[in-house]
Amino acid sequence: MALRAPRHFLDLDGIDGATLRRIVDMGHAMKAAGKGVPNELKPEGIADLVLMMIFEKPSTRTRVSFDVAMRQLGGQTLALNHADLQVGRGEPISDTAKVLSRYVDAIMIRANKHETLGEFAAYATVPVINGLTDRTHPCQIVADIMTVEERLGPIGGRKVAWSGDGNNVAASWIQAAARLGFKLTLACPPQLNPEHALLDWARDEGADIALTDEAAAAVAGADCVVTDTWVSMGQQDDARRRRQLLAPYAVDGELMRKAAPDAIFLHCLPAYRGSEVAAEVIDGPQSAVWDEAENRLHAQKAILAWCLGVD
Repeated sequence: MALRAPRHFLDLDGIDGATLRRIVDMGHAMKAAGKGVPNELKPEGIADLVLMMIFEKPSTRTRVSFDVAMRQLGGQTLALNHADLQVGRGEPISDTAKVLSRYVDAIMIRANKHETLGEFAAYATVPVINGLTDRTHPCQIVADIMTVEERLGPIGGRKVAWSGDGNNVAASWIQAAARLGFKLTLACPPQLNPEHALLDWARDEGADIALTDEAAAAVAGADCVVTDTWVSMGQQDDARRRRQLLAPYAVDGELMRKAAPDAIFLHCLPAYRGSEVAAEVIDGPQSAVWDEAENRLHAQKAILAWCLGVD
């Protein structure tokens, strides 16, 4: 009897719109239920299931939200950093993935390189979840969509504006726009634009996406304004150039006033007030970042449940 292929959660371009919609709706249901999980959303045999969490990068929200999510579902967790793995001493990723699949029931990895995630998924026989790579951050976008919908209603037909680096979070927003039918306008310095191939793919999929180098043009009339830190882990050597390029894309009160009157502000955190966002915005009445951060927990529960077989 052939084994069923594991349900990986790697990138939003690999998940159809109906499935992504179902995962977001499960996230809403998880939040409504609080620490308890509705029986219909509990994976079968959850008390005996173990999630392995691998961190090649430091983490606050991803680590805590996945750990608590698996515990609230009723399962168990283990965590390893890069120094704990034989991969760091030359063992092939393929061997590690095969072995861990014999021990645990799902693997979440926060990887430096997207290729590492892909290799784990290629050789694991249990679900692999993308906790962040240098290319994408899909779990964050599930939480972000939940937050938009809590504040404004269904995301379909809404306008989301991104101001800043065309980075991994922006890439997952682009993929989500192709799946859930909202308009996405990105304002980036040309040197830090998203990959053209990704934009071409999204437009071929029917996404309504626009790219500009003017933040005010992108934010005009937006229902949601999103940004991210200017200097992420591994980019410190290029910090001065990046800050100079991104300074015109800072989200301050003047920029937010160009959005819709009831627009919300999102940031995946950590945030640096006075750099990519002004304190008056992130700490102001339009900010939804704390709900957004909480929603990582409920999004992770939904993603785990789906990967472990809940439909």
